[in-house]
Amino acid sequence: MEIFLHAEAWLALLTLTFFEVVLGIDNIIFISIVSNRLPIEIRAKTRNMGLLLAMVVRILLLLTITWVMKFKEALFTVPANFIFQEELPISGRDLILIFGGLFLIAKSTREINHEMEGEDDEEDKAGSGKSNVAGIIVQIILLDLIFSFDSILTAVGLTEHVIIMIIAVILSIGIMIIFSGAISNFIHKHPSMEVLALGFLILIGFMLFLEGLHKEVPKGYIYFAIVFSMIIEMVNIRVRNRRKKAKAEFHE
Repeated sequence: MEIFLHAEAWLALLTLTFFEVVLGIDNIIFISIVSNRLPIEIRAKTRNMGLLLAMVVRILLLLTITWVMKFKEALFTVPANFIFQEELPISGRDLILIFGGLFLIAKSTREINHEMEGEDDEEDKAGSGKSNVAGIIVQIILLDLIFSFDSILTAVGLTEHVIIMIIAVILSIGIMIIFSGAISNFIHKHPSMEVLALGFLILIGFMLFLEGLHKEVPKGYIYFAIVFSMIIEMVNIRVRNRRKKAKAEFHE
């Protein structure tokens, strides 16, 4: 533990924790949405269990960092064609991003369809709530695994000490557990925010898919659009609440 006697170690820890939390925001949104399909009494338990298991998986990946780095090596090459002007080397990381992006697009689209169809949430939860717990936990772990690779590669660039990476992961998961309940309740209370969040998850899914095909997308623009749109929607929610309150007072 002598490394923590140096200021550089603490700076790396704070920086990594910050990156883990920022990169985990979309993860928290996804977890909040899928967990809201469960009966209210087991939502928090399922979210926390999924996040804790995801933390274990991420720590195991850090402990096998040499093996994880091999995922950047090309597994095969797609020859040049009418879509790709040059040969496209595909690595294990690329495959994870491609299939992970498609999974996120498909899952988010399905959730939007669920909202548009107007299914009875209580009936849905009563019929399949407890049986879906395992499936939701698996989805949480899979999504965390998809986002883990980029965060691990970022961590390797910031520090060479695995213990710092592990502590940053533990701290970030702890922060996610603390705030996931509040975010979940907010999204459940405001359906318009849920649809907006699902739309952004579809956008992030496309971004992951394109990254897997070596098409770089400026993430700053995407996250700025997400934050800006959510701020506008929060203003709309406040305006709607004020109008409802004024209308209720008028009728009284």
